[in-house]
Amino acid sequence: MTRASLFAFPEDVFLRTCSAEDLIVMKAFASRGRDWVDIEGVIIRQAGKLKWDYINEQLGPLAELKDAPEILNELEKRRVEFEA
Repeated sequence: MTRASLFAFPEDVFLRTCSAEDLIVMKAFASRGRDWVDIEGVIIRQAGKLKWDYINEQLGPLAELKDAPEILNELEKRRVEFEA
């Protein structure tokens, strides 16, 4: 919650949203097909602004807990492809 921010939708309605980094962590952990497409969109929209150290620090233990180290490889592949 400390990393969340308010988003006006429309102008007079405010929604609390998670950070782009936390969204990537949640979506990568779920690892469904649609999640990877969403992650690609976030990487493109936030190019050059994402805190990759934070993402890897949060996602690493989750991938280990899930016994799915390929999640980190898949995310790195997309970071290289879509952040450029």
